[in-house]
Amino acid sequence: MINVITAATAAVLAAGEEGAEEMPSVLAVPIDELIIGIIAFLIVFGGLAKVALPKIKATLDERADAIEGGIERAAKAEAEAKELAEQYRAQLAAAREEASAIRTQAQADRSAIIDEARNEARTAAQQVTSQAEAQLAADRSQATSALTRQIGEMAVTLAGKVVGQSLSDDARVRQTVEDFITDLERQAQGSAN
Repeated sequence: MINVITAATAAVLAAGEEGAEEMPSVLAVPIDELIIGIIAFLIVFGGLAKVALPKIKATLDERADAIEGGIERAAKAEAEAKELAEQYRAQLAAAREEASAIRTQAQADRSAIIDEARNEARTAAQQVTSQAEAQLAADRSQATSALTRQIGEMAVTLAGKVVGQSLSDDARVRQTVEDFITDLERQAQGSAN
């Protein structure tokens, strides 16, 4: 088998020596193809530079503007949001102060109303008491007058039975009754002292 490999190698070498003159180099570029390739490259590059490159550049500029505009809009929106937040905080603080003032005023009003109601109740109680006292005094006076009259009539009747005569003279009866009541009052005052 070694003999077969050796023979094949020798044949390839012999063939390589004969074809070496006929085969061109793989690294060698033909000049005409090189010139055509360069011209085609310049045409394609020029076409792209004239047509596609301005559109690409415009698109990139639009994107850059959109990004910068978006950043500016975001900055403006953030500034507006901060301003609105500050306004909200200020309004909230003002509302809290107003609520505190209302609460304080309501407490003061409540105290004033309670004091006023107490004063009115005292005044009404004093009026009711004075009216009741006046009514009691009037009732006492009326009762005293009625009792005086009844006692006087009873005294006249008893005196008439004791004396055995009718005491129908009104002036004399009245004077006798008044004298009797005066004596009773003196005795009541004397025993009270």
